[in-house]
Amino acid sequence: MRLTLYTDYALRVLIHLALHEDRLCSISEVSRAYDASHNHLMKVVNKLAHDGFVETVRGRSGGMRLARPAEQITVGDVVRHTEDGFSLADCSGCVLSPACGLSGVLAQGVAAMLKVFDGYTIADLLADKTTMRRLIARQSPLGIGTV
Repeated sequence: MRLTLYTDYALRVLIHLALHEDRLCSISEVSRAYDASHNHLMKVVNKLAHDGFVETVRGRSGGMRLARPAEQITVGDVVRHTEDGFSLADCSGCVLSPACGLSGVLAQGVAAMLKVFDGYTIADLLADKTTMRRLIARQSPLGIGTV
């Protein structure tokens, strides 16, 4: 199974905001830091705000920040909100499905994966904040994201 780019961007946005919890961040800043599509990030941030992960502030000096502490946002919760489904295979049309155990095994696999994701928060992903901030600053042509 592979997570979508949408989920990847959602996690990157949340990590970025957690790294810069002392200030508001802009979508343009995140876009430059991760070389990600600004338009795609706008959609991601809108969904994250709608789902209560991100708080947005309008206006000239506006931006976004985490809506709650990074320690309270699990990777599993983000994945559940950003992925459409978790079906690894479509067994519905298979002639063997009434007697086959594959769908049950796949369902157990997905449940195990989500259980692992539920065991980690966004804060857990920030192993070395100083190095992470430095790497973001190097990527950004304007040095945005430095502390």
